[in-house]
This record gives sequence, structure tokens and C-alpha cells, in this order.
Amino acid sequence: MNVFARIRTACAEVACRAEQVRIDTARLRAFCAELLAEPGRPPGLDPAHHLLGRGGDTLAYVITLDAINFGSGWFPYLEKRAGLSGYFTVANALRERFEARGPWSAAELSRLEADECARVLGQPSGVAERAQLMELFAQALRDLGDFLSERHAGRFEGVVERAGGSCAALVQELTAMPLYRDVARYSELEVPFYKRAQLTGADLAAAFGGEGSGRFRDLAELTLFADNLVPHVLRREGVLVYAPALAARIDRGDPIEAGSPEEVELRAASVHAVECCVAEARRLGADLTSQQLDYRLWTRGQRPEYKAHPRHRTRTSYY
Repeated sequence: MNVFARIRTACAEVACRAEQVRIDTARLRAFCAELLAEPGRPPGLDPAHHLLGRGGDTLAYVITLDAINFGSGWFPYLEKRAGLSGYFTVANALRERFEARGPWSAAELSRLEADECARVLGQPSGVAERAQLMELFAQALRDLGDFLSERHAGRFEGVVERAGGSCAALVQELTAMPLYRDVARYSELEVPFYKRAQLTGADLAAAFGGEGSGRFRDLAELTLFADNLVPHVLRREGVLVYAPALAARIDRGDPIEAGSPEEVELRAASVHAVECCVAEARRLGADLTSQQLDYRLWTRGQRPEYKAHPRHRTRTSYY
């Protein structure tokens, strides 16, 4: 099995065994029909928030952004820009840095410290949780610098060249970096998710319109990018049903430990629910991929009615 088949198989098995998260099949079918009735648009990046149309700088931007595209468990402590989420706060700050000074070189990334991350991202000192996230961001960027230097002669282009037009190969390449090794244990099962590694392929495809550095022959094989927002949307829509104790913990804002059985169930059930929804869409005559559905659900999650309710918070480098 390739990496995407392994993700789907493992997540289906977790969803089957899960004790604290279940899929309401009837509601899933109804929700899928509702989604198909709405106008959809292809996954994309927003030029108001991302650096697009800059060739090599855009390539470097996407790879650098996705190297630090995590931290939702710390986002309540992030100093956010007015009207923007934690993700868009980081994406905009990084875009402005690239516009002003261009990408960091591999050597510069390898030397990056937390205080520079905090300065670039507009994060004042004084909050321990925020400082923890800046340290992790700095580690991720140093890993990226070492990865580029040791495997790609310091060139961002080398990453996509090594992938050879395959998202599966790109995922495997990126997992050479420790903070990309998004694999959980669930009893005796090994459960891969590879959220950020998969998202990098999707973001490159969106940034380059499916051409050049964004051309991947297996893009349609990507799974859901398992994080804490899509489970939240599926819960609010009644597709995912949580055990009462787990629901109460999430509603109180209690942290859910990374790699715990309930955290693995939350992510795996979301992946499997999206696969079931894709199958239902195809039964109804619609050609919908998991990535396209992920984009619709993630976009929904930006609405105020979803943001008004707590989602699960897990401190992890994977999302």
C-alpha cells in the first residue's frame, strides 16, 4: 500500500474500534447532500494572506509556512491580528517578511532562534505558552534549514524535484524532518496522518495552479488533513458524536493529550468520515475528492457560528 492507502486503512480501523467518537451514518449522508447543494470552489490560497505569483519566492514561502503550520493548541495564547485566526496571523506575517526581505536561506534557517520567530510573527514576550510555540517554530525552521542543506544543496526547488511530481513521494521526503513524523499508536495499530506533509503538496498545487512546482499526478489521492477544526465542524453538524465525558472536556477547554486514544479517535474518525462522505457524493453522481471536501469543511470552520463553540485543543507539532 502507498502512504495514502495506509492512512485510509488505519483510520478506518480506528473508527471501527473507537469508544469515544462515532460517526452518525444517517446524518453523514444528509450532510453530504447539503454540501453538494451548495456552490463549491476549488481549493486555493488567498493572495490577500499568502505570497503568490513570485516564482521561487512563492515556492520557498509555501514550504516555509507549512513547516510552521501547526500550534492550534497554543493559538488561544497567540497575539492575533484583528479579525484573523492564528493561522492567518502567521501566514500574513510571514508573507510580509518575504515581501520585505525575501526567503531565509537554508543557512539562515539553520541558525534561527525563537526570538527572531517572535519578532517576525509579531509575538510579544511575557506569555509562557506563546514562548513555547515560538521555540517549536524555531526548531521546525532549523530542521528545515538542515534538511535543505543536507538533502537538497540548500535549494527549495530540490524538494519538489526529488518528489518527481508525486505527492506520495513528497510526503515521504518531508518526513525526514522530525516534526513531520505524524504517526500515532492506537493499541497495536500504527496510525499515520501526515497532515502537514500532505498539506504541503496541496498548497503547492494551489499556489502554482497545478503547474510547475505544483504539478502532482496523484493529487486526488490526498486524504483529509486531520487537525482539530474539521472534527469540530463535523461535530457541530452532527456527523461526529462524542462520548459525553469527552464532549464535556472539550467544551470546558481542557487539553486533549497528543497521542492519547481519544485524540487519535478524533482525527481518525474525521478522516474516515470524509472518506465515507466522498463515497456518498460519488453515489449521488458528484466527483469529489477528500482534499476538496477538506477545503469545504475547513472554510466552513471559519464562520462565526462554528468559532462560537470550543474545539478540541492539543499541543502538538502536527496541527
